[in-house]
Amino acid sequence: MSTWTLGDITITKITELESIGNTELMLPQATPEAVRRLPWLYPHFATEQGLLRTSIHSFVVMTPTRRIIADTGLGNGKQGRPVPAWNGLDGRYLHDLTETASPPEAIDIVLCTHLHVDHAGWDTRMVNGTWVPTFPNARHLFARTEFAHAQEAGGQGTSELFADSVSPLIEAGLIDLVATDEQITPEVRLVPTLGHTPGHTSVLLESRGEHALITGDFIHHPVQFTHPEWVSGGDHDPVQAVETRRSMLDELARTRALLIGTHFSGPTAGHVAPTGDGGYELES
Repeated sequence: MSTWTLGDITITKITELESIGNTELMLPQATPEAVRRLPWLYPHFATEQGLLRTSIHSFVVMTPTRRIIADTGLGNGKQGRPVPAWNGLDGRYLHDLTETASPPEAIDIVLCTHLHVDHAGWDTRMVNGTWVPTFPNARHLFARTEFAHAQEAGGQGTSELFADSVSPLIEAGLIDLVATDEQITPEVRLVPTLGHTPGHTSVLLESRGEHALITGDFIHHPVQFTHPEWVSGGDHDPVQAVETRRSMLDELARTRALLIGTHFSGPTAGHVAPTGDGGYELES
């Protein structure tokens, strides 16, 4: 478990799944040979053999007035996911969430950076053969443009995600569709970071003059600090994704806001630092 304090905010990472290698879908250009040329990635973000380390996790954000969870991972028992290892999971996510951060019933708001299967799966859980909301007392917030696109897209397991993880929320009346720059609380605001999906958002946290950004998937792995031009196989608009990544890295380096990576393993968070050759590194 990792925890960060930002003014009056506490952010806690809840890990669901960690993996090494198998980057064909996520970052096909990140071959072992190319990754080995970046020794700063070792040991936290890559192996000595040049295989990427990745993580699927959530962040519980505790503000003075709200308990918020940002992205909810894959979920137990889900099927029809594009990566075989993501199907039929039986992990400790709910146990770890309850023990380290918050019982599900105490969560007030569920934020979804975008509607891919590894970001909204725990919105529901199976009870007596039926998918029911995991966070029954929370409002589930989706960017309006993202929701509309995902409803129509259907690829990469999105239809299955809607069937088992989104439709039960609709039936329970727990969904709010919001703007991509919605102010959630005085300390929490969505930021549009488009490209990976049409309505992709990141989560900006501000308290007592301190700032942090939960990335979502505008950047998948720290290797993209050096190679922002490397795109994900899941990017809806690769050109926009690269443009967003470059502009966000420039902004984060300028402001020195804490970057908290949605798929970053190891330290997970750090500050974006220029390397002097036009690229960046993550200072943890």
